[in-house]
Amino acid sequence: MRETFLERKDNKNSILKKNILYLCIEHGEHSIAAISEAIGASVPTATKLIGELIDEGFMADMGKSGTSGGRRPSIYGLNPEVGYFLGINVGLQHVSAAVTDFKGGLISYLDEIPFELKATKECAHEAAALIRERVEQSGFDWNKIMGLGVSLPGRVNPVTGYSNNYPLIDSNRTISHLLEEDLGVHVVLENDSRAMTYGEYLGGGLKEKNMLFVNVSWGLGMGMILSGHLYYGTSGYSGEFGHFPLLDNGQMCRCGKIGCLETEVSGSALVRMIGEQLNQGRPSSLSSIYRSTGTVSLEDIFRAIKQEDILAIETVEKMGTNLGKGLAGLINIFNPELVMIGGKVAVASGDFLLLPIRSAVKRHVLNIAHQDTSLKMTQLKEKAAPFGAALLVRGRMLGIL
Repeated sequence: MRETFLERKDNKNSILKKNILYLCIEHGEHSIAAISEAIGASVPTATKLIGELIDEGFMADMGKSGTSGGRRPSIYGLNPEVGYFLGINVGLQHVSAAVTDFKGGLISYLDEIPFELKATKECAHEAAALIRERVEQSGFDWNKIMGLGVSLPGRVNPVTGYSNNYPLIDSNRTISHLLEEDLGVHVVLENDSRAMTYGEYLGGGLKEKNMLFVNVSWGLGMGMILSGHLYYGTSGYSGEFGHFPLLDNGQMCRCGKIGCLETEVSGSALVRMIGEQLNQGRPSSLSSIYRSTGTVSLEDIFRAIKQEDILAIETVEKMGTNLGKGLAGLINIFNPELVMIGGKVAVASGDFLLLPIRSAVKRHVLNIAHQDTSLKMTQLKEKAAPFGAALLVRGRMLGIL
């Protein structure tokens, strides 16, 4: 594992250096005087630390400032080429990856790499080998990868690196431990909804400091930015919006409870509800697939949506109405500036999902809470989770999160 001051947590100078880098990430280039004031250190101390950061490759002299009059000070900023951060999003059947430079710019994206997720240590080793192989094939020097962020579905504790859904039942070590041993880089494990949220917030150029991101994928999850910070809750398991007991439908959720919102608002619910209607004889372009296989897949449904299949569209619109009711409650509670909808199902459904969401929110929300809230679809789409995971591992190594 590449050893830098980023791995040292107790050293005072290391902490000040991280603060300087964080300042440049958040606010761009600065003079020595401005950096000194921002980090609460003397000008000589700030000068020394910046010199060391330049020698170590983390910062660069960006030339003179553009101020008019008097002696123009030199300004200093991040060196984007000092190293890279890698983020991967591990789905049930695929892996996607994003590589960022040190400044957080997305410089490479690898989409839909076939991979089957299992709760075994062999699966973790296979993932490590696949990740390194694909990254090196893309032309990156693995020795310049500074950290790896891993986005996983389900409940994840990012502090311990433990996944409740994929706990490596035949190993006493976590996924993070195994990946660190195999790849030789610092690894951070994160829930996919929070990774998407952070990717949109920090990498999507958003200005809002209070936002909710709803992830409509195979399940239903949520991430929260509150007062400019990613919110985790007491145990790191916040955002379980899919298990809000909103519905009186008698439907058993995978969590073991009845009537969770996820039972009618998720990819798994979409497959089930369309299958039930096809079984009742509803006409659809999906009928022939259902007759031959006894089921339909999400990909089948996405194709049907593109073909404007009535059954698929009506089912998505029903999902949107139920999701809008739940979002109205969240808006009443949090009064956010922004609610963003993303995830695989949301991206594929587009306005067929968004329009009924808007209608239901408008019908059920308190106007006083809603008047300053905007509702948007994801900007980064499928890139949000791996991009966010890369930015998360950078943030944790810098002590931002």
